[in-house]
Amino acid sequence: MQKTTISIIRADVGSFPGHSRTHPKLLEKAAKILRDEEGKLLIDSFVTHCGDDIELIMTHTHGVDSEKVHKLARDTFTECTAIAKSQKLEGAGQDITPDTFSGKASSPGPGAAEMEFEESESDPVLVFMADKTSQGAWNFFLYKIFADPFNTPGLVTDPAMHRGFDFEVHDIVKKRSIRFRCPEEIYSLLAFIGDPSRYVIKHVFNRDGDIAASTSARPVNRLADRYIGNDDPVMIVRAQNGFPAVGEVLDPFCTPVIVAGWMRGSHRGPLMPVGLCEANCTRFDGPSRVTCFGFQINNGKLVGPADMFDDPAFDRVRNRCNELADTMRAQGPFEPHRIAEEMEQPPHTRVEQELSKRWEPLPP
Repeated sequence: MQKTTISIIRADVGSFPGHSRTHPKLLEKAAKILRDEEGKLLIDSFVTHCGDDIELIMTHTHGVDSEKVHKLARDTFTECTAIAKSQKLEGAGQDITPDTFSGKASSPGPGAAEMEFEESESDPVLVFMADKTSQGAWNFFLYKIFADPFNTPGLVTDPAMHRGFDFEVHDIVKKRSIRFRCPEEIYSLLAFIGDPSRYVIKHVFNRDGDIAASTSARPVNRLADRYIGNDDPVMIVRAQNGFPAVGEVLDPFCTPVIVAGWMRGSHRGPLMPVGLCEANCTRFDGPSRVTCFGFQINNGKLVGPADMFDDPAFDRVRNRCNELADTMRAQGPFEPHRIAEEMEQPPHTRVEQELSKRWEPLPP
């Protein structure tokens, strides 16, 4: 049976004002380019945004890491970049450079989450998109969804999930991977994914080897004494029929998790689940936002989307995120609000050079 591939590829190629949101002209251009490929390279497509990132959601039959599909995404972002530059948008083309996305998503630059599977009688898929945060932001939520029976009672009651799930974790600094079988290895899993700045969940599989979740995690590169890698992550999660129910997938987002990101990627604060109309990061380039679109997959067609966080059930967590944002912002340049060594634009290197002659050794 022919398999269906879902690819979500994101990039920031320009925004307004500042880094808050994507210009409608960019979204219109991207949507037209992908529509022209439907019935040819693609089966179906949908274009949206989260904050200042363009999100390309595509279905096709070419498998993950298809050079043709990734080239289409790069060409789309390149054409959107031309519009962004003509409008003098902020950060025009910042994720599209000559050494980026040469046939495949690579770091730094655009990020991609993809999965390939055989369709069943019903295939709900949830697509998560985040802005102003780092790629490890999904760790907490994936653990709650696929390993915590207090969140997902189906792990106890559904025979199809009772055997548990396997987590593929990537060490994005040393560029290596490992798999943990859960629930047997939950404690070992937590020992690593509790450090989301380095250890990131890339995939989740059921015990039959079927893909359950995929994220845009990938290795980081070190440049000028700092790590450069993918931020504003995306994620695909399958639901129902042997996977957690849609409600079980969404419920962890009622917890205001503290993530890295915000202004210049250099601060910590809460991740706020919002509907599309509120997916614009304004206050101190935050709070960090996450949106979720739900689809049914029908022979590769995207039935939807449903805006899953556009629901008053998430009003309380949004209020709590704002309260936490007040607390974190009040700390200004002090940790834990400010991120020290992992900052996107750390002050230490520059200031250290300027003041190098003023340091005096301590007596023994």
